[in-house]
Amino acid sequence: MTPTETSMDALRRSGDELADAVVATLFERGEVGKFNALMRHVSTTGQELPDGLPGVAREYLRVTGTPPDWVNWDEMERARLFFIDNNVHISTALSFASMPACYVVPHVARLLSATHGLNYPSKRMAETGQFTVYLMRPDAFEAGGRFLPAAQKVRLLHAAIRHHLKREDRWDTDTLGVPICQEDMIGGQMFFSLLVLDSLHRLGIHMSAEGAEAYYYAWRVVGAILGVDQAAVPRTLDEARGFLDLYMLRHMGPSEEGAHLTRQLIDLYEEVVPGTLFDPVVSALIRHLVGDTCADWLEVPRSAWDTVVKAAPHLLGVLETIEDRSPLGAWALDRLGHLTTALELSSLTRGRVMHYAIPEQLRKEYGVVGATARAGRWTPPPATVSS
Repeated sequence: MTPTETSMDALRRSGDELADAVVATLFERGEVGKFNALMRHVSTTGQELPDGLPGVAREYLRVTGTPPDWVNWDEMERARLFFIDNNVHISTALSFASMPACYVVPHVARLLSATHGLNYPSKRMAETGQFTVYLMRPDAFEAGGRFLPAAQKVRLLHAAIRHHLKREDRWDTDTLGVPICQEDMIGGQMFFSLLVLDSLHRLGIHMSAEGAEAYYYAWRVVGAILGVDQAAVPRTLDEARGFLDLYMLRHMGPSEEGAHLTRQLIDLYEEVVPGTLFDPVVSALIRHLVGDTCADWLEVPRSAWDTVVKAAPHLLGVLETIEDRSPLGAWALDRLGHLTTALELSSLTRGRVMHYAIPEQLRKEYGVVGATARAGRWTPPPATVSS
């Protein structure tokens, strides 16, 4: 299925009927606070739901508590092994490519600033990191796994944002369609799957076609669990490329919120990196992975490290050679990758578990998104020839 402007416009008019109805009922009955308080204790699949949980929420958790019946579990296992083999690189791509890509979509940047605040990017990064780690655990979909409850909460969180923005007339629906619409949800799915794979390629990581397809497949499963219309989702990486290219052309551009969120992201990771000598590496990685056009829109500073970072593929190539030729080296690098990812996530969460609660209100200073949000259109940067 080839996406068109017409098909994309149709996706902008559609949200998530099931989750939207649940959230509307919870707000109508004044039960959001009770839901959030009780759901803090629901973190694993199969555990008994607490007494007093609102009936509409209990039914929602029952209906959405199992993965789609079409899931290919062999493909999901291939995706998990792909993640284990590339976890540090994937974490790098999520942090320095996927998140900035979200920020370079003006209306998405404003949504993020409304729900998490411009000064707390660690919450968004911690939620994303924890969500991905939960997804790639062996027991993700089994009793005791943490992924499905997290996904159920995220789906309601998205519905709550739609509810607030529409109820308070703080979203230009005529221009932008439904907030967190199907097009944006699929676009986000592309950012966290296809864009990650593109970033691994830019870093010089060697991937099998089967591994890349499996990783993309896993995020298709995630999309289905989060309420994405599967009839509209690209089935293959080639189809996904067409969708992502058109989505970028339609929406990407500069914005004040995007630049501010990026600055906060850079500051956050500069705090994680020991000392100050290597601080510019954060900006250089973002610029390398998203390209100069998007980096300039996000006001990512330039430095001498921009050239140094381009040597990353050569260093990673050496590490891959060690991994391929030595079983002990492979084990050591996989273990180091696991520990590095865990340390990064621990730094972002500060040891807390993220609960993905339904926001009871948005930031009051958040303004109405209008036609100007789409004024800046994405244009592909000039092609470069790799040496």
